[in-house]
Amino acid sequence: MTHTRVLVVDDSSHAREAICDILSMDKSFEVIGVVTSGQQAIEFTEQWLPDLILMDIQMPVMDGLEATQRIKLMLPYVKIVMITVSDDMIHLLEALKRGAQGYLLKNLEPSTWLKYLQSIVNEEAPLSREVAYQILRDVSLTEKREPSVRLTSREQDILNGVAAGWTNKEISEKYSISEYTVKNHLKNILKKLQVQNRVQLTRYALEQGLIPDDNKWTE
Repeated sequence: MTHTRVLVVDDSSHAREAICDILSMDKSFEVIGVVTSGQQAIEFTEQWLPDLILMDIQMPVMDGLEATQRIKLMLPYVKIVMITVSDDMIHLLEALKRGAQGYLLKNLEPSTWLKYLQSIVNEEAPLSREVAYQILRDVSLTEKREPSVRLTSREQDILNGVAAGWTNKEISEKYSISEYTVKNHLKNILKKLQVQNRVQLTRYALEQGLIPDDNKWTE
């Protein structure tokens, strides 16, 4: 079995223990470190190179937003999921803009945590409709530029699906292709556009005019 090596970052001892307990329910996750601040997270990540970081947003010394940005600049392919007690869209959207792959509320059921983290590891986590709408609102206030990257027609289809908040499975069913093919197309699109996750992909694509800003975000 391939293990996902996880770093837990939270200044609350209760939260750290609870997160580790949840991860212990799925043997594919291996907690390799537990730290209490963003600065410690950076130092640990440099030395041990975890596959996945669960990062609290609000912490003393250095918060999760700053730590996420620094880690992503240093090691862009380390996956980071923000963990928080609040669904404040301002903080969450900012975290996603800085490179985080997603976020989890601390009061969610353990089964929801594990299912979501598996989707992050497998690069299948969909963009929520609410986040997509916020991105659309932000970008609608900026001037559109002509596309600087040319996508194939199939890549364009998949990009539209991502922007609509579809999962890989939904995209595969829509276009009668395998989920494996969807994942490969997504990797190519991310590489072409030089972005790291679905949030950055949607924002960049809107800014560049690669998808229409009247996208209705529905299936």
